[in-house]
Amino acid sequence: MTTTTAPFPRWDDARAATLDEPGLLLYRSNLLGSDLRITNYGGGNTSAKIMQKDPLSGQDVEVLWVKGSGGDVGSMKLDGFSTLYMDKLRALKGLYRGREHEDEMVGYLPHCTFNLNSRAASIDTPLHASLPYLHVDHMHPDAVIAIAAMANSEAITRQVFEGTVGWLPWLRPGYELGQQLAAHDAAHPGLRGIVLGGHGLFSWGDSAKACYENTVDLIERAQTWLTSERARRHVQVFGGTAFAALPEAERDRTLARVLPVLRGLSAEGAASAGSSAADGSPRGGQIVPKLLHLNTSPEVLEFVNSKDLAPLAALGTSCPDHFLRTKIRPLVVPESVYGLSGADLKDKLGELLAAYRADYAAYHARCKRPNSPALRDPNPVVVLLPRIGMVTIAKDKATARIAGEFYVNAINVMREANAVDQYVGLPEQEAFDIEYWLLEEAKLQRMPKPKPMVGKVALVTGGAGGIGQAIARRMLADGGCVVLADIDQEALDSVSAELAKAHGRDHVRGVRCDVTDEASVIAAFDRAAIEFGGVDILVSNAGIASAAPIEETTLALWMRNQSILATGYFLVGREAFKQMKAQGTGGSIVMIASKNGMVASAQATAYCAAKAAEIQLSRSFALEGAPLGIRSNVVNPDAVIRGSKIWTGKWSEERAAANKISEQDLEAFYRDRSMLKRSVFPEDIAEATYFFAAEHLSAKSTGNILNVDAGNLAAFTR
Repeated sequence: MTTTTAPFPRWDDARAATLDEPGLLLYRSNLLGSDLRITNYGGGNTSAKIMQKDPLSGQDVEVLWVKGSGGDVGSMKLDGFSTLYMDKLRALKGLYRGREHEDEMVGYLPHCTFNLNSRAASIDTPLHASLPYLHVDHMHPDAVIAIAAMANSEAITRQVFEGTVGWLPWLRPGYELGQQLAAHDAAHPGLRGIVLGGHGLFSWGDSAKACYENTVDLIERAQTWLTSERARRHVQVFGGTAFAALPEAERDRTLARVLPVLRGLSAEGAASAGSSAADGSPRGGQIVPKLLHLNTSPEVLEFVNSKDLAPLAALGTSCPDHFLRTKIRPLVVPESVYGLSGADLKDKLGELLAAYRADYAAYHARCKRPNSPALRDPNPVVVLLPRIGMVTIAKDKATARIAGEFYVNAINVMREANAVDQYVGLPEQEAFDIEYWLLEEAKLQRMPKPKPMVGKVALVTGGAGGIGQAIARRMLADGGCVVLADIDQEALDSVSAELAKAHGRDHVRGVRCDVTDEASVIAAFDRAAIEFGGVDILVSNAGIASAAPIEETTLALWMRNQSILATGYFLVGREAFKQMKAQGTGGSIVMIASKNGMVASAQATAYCAAKAAEIQLSRSFALEGAPLGIRSNVVNPDAVIRGSKIWTGKWSEERAAANKISEQDLEAFYRDRSMLKRSVFPEDIAEATYFFAAEHLSAKSTGNILNVDAGNLAAFTR
């Protein structure tokens, strides 16, 4: 429950007047999902019973519109709803064989589909169908879950809502719970809703607006009561403060050292499990790359710095939506780890993760049933760091971020429940039966195969330029995350925003970086570690170009080329190498050199020498990186004129003069000079770079050079 006192979103009568019944349901759903105090991301569901013409009989029939499997009420569209015949749903009662057979009822839901709707119905469909109300909401508000997770939840529910809201003990969602909801409602006429123990709230209304306002009013009433009750009791939140938060600079230095190691160990642990991860990662014996998300919000810091951190964290979460995404409990890392580095840090974190994995495997062994799915990735999803905050780990950045949001919900629930009564987590066996539910396993197995770059992070220097952008787009297209590093802040901001809009904010970060400045380079990699957990791919692409006869090549011009193209490539390569080594999961370094590194051009001595240095530098990285699984390769472009920033300055004029042609004829000149008579574009360089970056394409390639120049005999590598 956030601390904001802002009012809930208001129902807009003018907008609602323009909508039909399905439109009103969508409007209500989006409005409810727009405020995290009402429900968490992807949590809860809504429904409406609407009269529609049957496409076969032409008769008016009652149709249940209900949020389908998956999706998020805050962002869903009309195609996110399942539609089912109410008469067929009611008829299912005659097929129900009891609680031990309730999962089979899910198989009947497709037979109830109205109008061939392909959206799969969720397990909550029977809950909405069983209640006699036209409009039903099922939300997961922190305030209500806090009451639902109290030891004396039933009595406190009566007290808070003055008998207008019913209460049912925890029961896994499904057909049986739907029957119990209906029976409880029938036995208690006049209820406004029902609290589900450890779970959430059902509420209803005769119209879309009445349902929305009833839901929001009940949540607001719960929030108000909890706030006043906590104030009346003068309770110290989470037992008071045990730790002071680290200063930001010290925190970031610690995270930059710890997170790559944590990320790498989690990937290895996932591989050793040999099975699918709780966050949906695929089964298999290879390393499963993961991404990290950091949360240092006030709610999180209050919890991780509290005296009650250890006992509350051990209790686990309550609401099934929470622990499905966060596992039953987090890993707490002791502060003593922060002072370690190198092998000591890896050993200690390895011990902590090994103990967590053993505990999780024991939980699976204790609770599994004869038909339970195999053990999934036993690594933690949530890692709590006293004095720092919370890190969440998952197969992609969005999943990691959302898992963190869910654990914040759990923190809010624990805070409020413990302040008024006693927080209780879900019983272990019940938690297991949700986490390893065969229906949930079937959903995981239906998930599409992830794109090949999911879980990978590429840092691209010169990322705001034409070639850098093209490379970033290619990585993003296959699910990767990209850190754009560039010295041009204005261009960096513009390109980062454009790519984030196209590929999602979780996938793109921008960091200003001067590759000639050691501190700036280190800071860029530290930022990548804090944002994603580390870097798997370095594309060293920042560059300049210059031309001058030898006798006119000043020391300043020579040093500028060496500084950016040789020293700069060394610095970013070194920092990438260090971070990849800390992760222990290999990596790929791709240096964007030039045809000029293979064959000299007249009047470009400084540039050619620096580009040759890049090629030799890559070979050195390949040599030392091989035992660590770190590959290093070179892409040699030639005459990439369109979209390339180096051709917008003096270089274009200089090369035209050196070749005794006009600037507008440069592209044609270089195209006709090539063996294939074809122009080379940034996208061509991006494809070559992607080949070397992608483990599934070039796992056995290191120390290589790939020319992308449309054919230049003098630049042949052999």
